[in-house]
Amino acid sequence: MSKDNGQCASCEEMKEGTCGGEKCSPPPKLYPGGQSKIGRVIAVMSGKGGVGKSSVTSLMAVNLQRMGYKVGILDADITGPSIPKMFGVKRVPASRGLLLPAQSRTGISIMSLNLLLEKEDEPVIWRGPILAGAVKQFWTDVNWGELDYLLLDMPPGTGDIPLTVLQQIPVDGIVVVTSPQDLAVMVVKKAVKMAGIMEAPILGFVQNMAYATCPKCGEKFEIYGKPLQKGDSLEGLPVLEVLPIDPAFTRLCDNGLIEDTDTAAFKDIPELLKNQNQVRAN
Repeated sequence: MSKDNGQCASCEEMKEGTCGGEKCSPPPKLYPGGQSKIGRVIAVMSGKGGVGKSSVTSLMAVNLQRMGYKVGILDADITGPSIPKMFGVKRVPASRGLLLPAQSRTGISIMSLNLLLEKEDEPVIWRGPILAGAVKQFWTDVNWGELDYLLLDMPPGTGDIPLTVLQQIPVDGIVVVTSPQDLAVMVVKKAVKMAGIMEAPILGFVQNMAYATCPKCGEKFEIYGKPLQKGDSLEGLPVLEVLPIDPAFTRLCDNGLIEDTDTAAFKDIPELLKNQNQVRAN
């Protein structure tokens, strides 16, 4: 198996232990559907579940939208989609041909499998290749229109969906989400190493659920361990944001009102991508 680019990960000979990587070629890059014009693609991922990837994705989308950018979210967590509920959207618009994304109150474009199900709690019991195929269709069979940023809310782990995304969708940057707990960081490192193998650019870390603040006295409780500070380094990568446990934010998400949040995080993302492109050019 070739460990340089992960291209043999679904090869039948690799499964049998007889492939050395010489016969395999990487799968083709995919193009967004219809007349879609997408400026930058950012994947929000983590090897660990439950660290808040969807919250980080949504918060980033809201604040990029407030900065005047046209933003979309592709909910790639097919078996555990939560983006529609956080934005209070229920269905995609009726269309002929390519699917159209749903629109949030402030105009964020959203595509998620939960927008295609009759009931939001209906389980999706699919195997890995079918899940990865659904994500590809959300890229190729959706008319996203013109977007400055498309954010991919990734599922946990390093399986079929992350592999498909990093191989076939042109990702401009990855934001890795973790919590302060050593156990979480250990698992998250797997996603970082996967990105390295796939030669995918990582923008940095977000440390979520870093602390909770007492509403009466203002004391900070470090529930999951000592938090980092914005600008610190973790695994040689910058810490982009350090986010607390915030009951008010949780209520907004539960009620589909995340666009009412007043958090000012992720204002540095456009500059980070610009700097990264300059480094590549040099």
